[in-house]
Amino acid sequence: MAKLQLPEKMEALRPRLGGVVESIERRAPYAAALLSARRGLQIYVDSREERLSEQAPTAGTVLTAFDGATIHEEAVGGFDLAAVERGARDLISRAGSANGRGVDPGPRRSGDFITAMKIAPESLSTEEKLGRCRSLRDRVQKLDSRIVNAQVNYLETSEYSVFKNRAADLAQRVQRARILLLVVVSGEQGVRYNWMTRGASAGWEALEFSDQDLESLVRNTVALLTAERIEPGEYTIVTAPGVTGTICHESFGHGVETDMFLKQRARAAQFVDKVVGSSIVNIYDDPSYPAGYAGFFFDDEGMLATPTQIVEKGVFRRGITDLYSAAALGLARSANGRRQDYTRKAYARMTNTFFGAGEEKPEDLFGQVDQGIYLEKWYSGMEDPQGWGIQVTCHYGREIKKGKVTDRVFSPVAITGYVPDVLQSIRGVGKDLRLDTGTCGKGHKEFVPSASGGPHLLLTARLG
Repeated sequence: MAKLQLPEKMEALRPRLGGVVESIERRAPYAAALLSARRGLQIYVDSREERLSEQAPTAGTVLTAFDGATIHEEAVGGFDLAAVERGARDLISRAGSANGRGVDPGPRRSGDFITAMKIAPESLSTEEKLGRCRSLRDRVQKLDSRIVNAQVNYLETSEYSVFKNRAADLAQRVQRARILLLVVVSGEQGVRYNWMTRGASAGWEALEFSDQDLESLVRNTVALLTAERIEPGEYTIVTAPGVTGTICHESFGHGVETDMFLKQRARAAQFVDKVVGSSIVNIYDDPSYPAGYAGFFFDDEGMLATPTQIVEKGVFRRGITDLYSAAALGLARSANGRRQDYTRKAYARMTNTFFGAGEEKPEDLFGQVDQGIYLEKWYSGMEDPQGWGIQVTCHYGREIKKGKVTDRVFSPVAITGYVPDVLQSIRGVGKDLRLDTGTCGKGHKEFVPSASGGPHLLLTARLG
């Protein structure tokens, strides 16, 4: 693996952080320092225009003092030692007493980490990246005369961070890459669109589309020209991995971020160690999932990335935590303390959240359906953590008849229901597993990379 090379000013400040943390802990029982630098590049290409833009870079230091009851923080732009030391003095002036309740800094841990990449984005020039986006657009555009536009949206982000407390000395570079390919077709019935994405914590090697992928995308887009509206009612359904992941994200995602427990905004808090799904349901949040788009090596509060099993054989076991919610609720920490950037506070946030794989082949799930709907692609999701209702809107679904998927298409299709009812209706879990890529907000703000997914599922739900 390549050696981690931090930005120069971050590298220079890193060895001085121990003294900064020590100075804060003369006043507060726990202190930590986080250095964070983030930047990104976006390329947009369609049949009419091209745009390149850099994401606004952020670079700064977060100093934390915690007395076990209240977290105090100071954000300092950049990595200048004198400015950071002034920030520490300002923080000390308002931090709690060192006689406060103790805070566990965690086990001894150290290390430098970097995302594994075969084709690092910096190894390609901007012109080369633009050329690859143009080539993808052209490959799609020529597949059908009904295509009126083909859009390629490329995003790369690079995050460097250093975390220091009295037990930890950690540094990482997390590289993410994502392409969204959108196709627009026109026919006598109107205009329809469809899309496909590739993305991972990786380099350009994760962004390849085969000819078969592109042909499938165009074929499914054209099929939407004759899509029907579905008759509302209860159906036997099979969900593709992306739809599976959206159900997971909305049912046991935000509702098990334990800061929601503190605010009494999550019904899940009443169901710890209770049955919430069928015995074949397992749900995980795992920032260490290989190449997962929302992955990292340690979170913004210095917890090394490890998986958390949220639901085990249908039983809700635990939520995901940040430092404050874990301390306030007396829970074990998980690696889910995440910030949008150094100017924002840390919250308990999802990472790679997914249904665990089962034992059945996907084709065997279809074989159990005499009449039903295959939901292939999600469009949006909504959850009500207090009432525990969910709605997952799918871009389209196709009829299943006698175990086979037909050419009859329905669009759009919405799944609605009470979370335990939906999860307890699951009676088949595929052995395949795939994650989608995206961005998730918390209360329409605090955006962080996210991923969700799972295998194909067989269940019963209300559609409309």
